[in-house]
Amino acid sequence: MSKNLNVKYEGKPCYNIRVESSFSSLAESLQEDLDNLQRKVCIVTDSHVAALYLDEIASICGDLFAKVISFVFPAGEASKNMDTVQKLYLSLIENHFDRGDLLIALGGGVVGDLTGFAAATYLRGIDFLQIPTTLLAQVDSSIGGKTGVDFQQYKNMVGAFHMPRMVYMNTATLNTLPAEQFSSGMAEIIKHGLIRDEAYYRWISDHREGICGLDPELLEEMIYRSCQIKGSVVEEDPKEKGVRAHLNFGHTVGHAVEKLSDFRLSHGYSVALGMKAAAYLSKKLGYLSGEDISEMLSVFASFGLPVSLPLEEDSREILQATKSDKKMAGKQIKFIILTAVGTAQIYREFTDEDLLEAIDYMKSDVPETAGSVAKKTNAEETGL
Repeated sequence: MSKNLNVKYEGKPCYNIRVESSFSSLAESLQEDLDNLQRKVCIVTDSHVAALYLDEIASICGDLFAKVISFVFPAGEASKNMDTVQKLYLSLIENHFDRGDLLIALGGGVVGDLTGFAAATYLRGIDFLQIPTTLLAQVDSSIGGKTGVDFQQYKNMVGAFHMPRMVYMNTATLNTLPAEQFSSGMAEIIKHGLIRDEAYYRWISDHREGICGLDPELLEEMIYRSCQIKGSVVEEDPKEKGVRAHLNFGHTVGHAVEKLSDFRLSHGYSVALGMKAAAYLSKKLGYLSGEDISEMLSVFASFGLPVSLPLEEDSREILQATKSDKKMAGKQIKFIILTAVGTAQIYREFTDEDLLEAIDYMKSDVPETAGSVAKKTNAEETGL
């Protein structure tokens, strides 16, 4: 099984996404996609992934490159900070890495974001490539060149855009993925259908059993289709000045919940809850029906995603945390809503009362209701 997709940047081919079922084609892919193999390579990974895949990747790279080293840091969001980046910088300096050398991000989103940020800033920018090993990283964070680290309690507040040279996905790594992390990735996949492709959303719903059973052909098709959606949005808007913001559906409230849980709630769990709040507001604007939301929550539940906030958090505290998000535009929250299943828009005019209502609904187990209908004309006409 193998699928390839090229992502363009500013209208020109930029990097390949390769979806494979093993690492057997990695050496060939590296030879095809990199113009210089006479360079040093640093494989950056975390303590969990290192135990599973570092030796295999180091062996493959050792047969190709001039020198291969590794940098392993403790697994978890707590390591995604400038302290870890500084230690990586030091390792690169001590091993005499120059602008012609290469970083490889082997792992999930924390590894990819941190490695990409280090690559973007070390010597003002060196090459890196992504080998994502989690579903979330494969369909989301490894694509599009967003890199970054957390600053104090603020998620991804420090970052840079830096495109990888290649993204190589081995779907077999999902067999070693904990169930919660698989569910977390499914939140982003479902989001892709909700904001961009209703038919894909229906396909996900129709194939729930096979996807949860890790059917290899379904996983490959699903990952490829999500990569197509993420890649097409990135091509259209690489620096998030317009349509790329639609990928933040569920993230405004989701990031606030994730932060307030001290990252006890996974990113995907938090985004699912944020999508519930955003769907409520979409219904309040008159776009979604109660049936749309009920179906969405049913799909969430079937993939192990939460449909109500499992933590005791004050609604006003969650609201305040949304205002610390990097997606703020001046004093307004740039919120993403659905104008239909499969279509998204930016909306900037929600009041604190609107948001508190949505947060309360997100926290509840009660059937959805959405207050009074607002005017549709308030939505920015930047929809898909």
